[in-house]
Amino acid sequence: MLSRLFVCLFGMFVSTVATVASRGDDTAPLNVLLITSGCCHDYDFQAKALQLATEKAGVAAVWTVVNEGGKGTEAEIDFYGNDEWSKGFDVVVHNECFAATTNPDYIRSITRVHKAGVPAVVIHCAMHTYRDADIDDWREFLGVTSRHHEHQARYPIKIAAADHPIMRDYPEAHTSAMDELYIIEKVWPNTTVLATSDSQKTGKTNPVIWTNQYGNARVFGTTYGHSRETFEDEVYLETLVRGMLWAAGRLE
Repeated sequence: MLSRLFVCLFGMFVSTVATVASRGDDTAPLNVLLITSGCCHDYDFQAKALQLATEKAGVAAVWTVVNEGGKGTEAEIDFYGNDEWSKGFDVVVHNECFAATTNPDYIRSITRVHKAGVPAVVIHCAMHTYRDADIDDWREFLGVTSRHHEHQARYPIKIAAADHPIMRDYPEAHTSAMDELYIIEKVWPNTTVLATSDSQKTGKTNPVIWTNQYGNARVFGTTYGHSRETFEDEVYLETLVRGMLWAAGRLE
């Protein structure tokens, strides 16, 4: 147990990266926790892209990256075993992909922290994480319910809330990079849809960018984020940064 704990803490230490750019004021750097790993994506590349995006946006940020659980679809990562796992962070970015994990106590060890007020950003496969679970806590936290996706394509993105601070500078006619369209079965009551894309199979409209109020926490989400190309799309990255700032209460 001691050796596992040492590995966990050491991994966290070497994965803490300061991305500090001049802000022109004395605002403290944004302390960001990124939880990433699991099936199907290049998480190392995505983590680096997120860090570079905050730097490019001129946002002072300190990133702690927790990459645990391997590349399968089922894992309970050790990091969440500490009841104070979120302490000291301004926002938690969930970019993990563990569809087959179903332990309700484990899932609630994450959601109850957010419900108490810890802001979050949820990306792509976070929407399919814990999808096999019987409880709805994670889905309510996300703000949407999704269990499957359609093929990869370049999907036109339609703005649904142009006056929202996150969407203030979003291009009116933007098309996604090559990515998957997640089918949204349910939009939860406290969710505000910011942008949508239409299925190329059915023509049905699906939210792709949104915000959610989960208890005392702000949550920003997007279903896009599958490909390397998406994490090279400046519009996508700028939106993630704005979503992060909004969730943390720094974009009004």
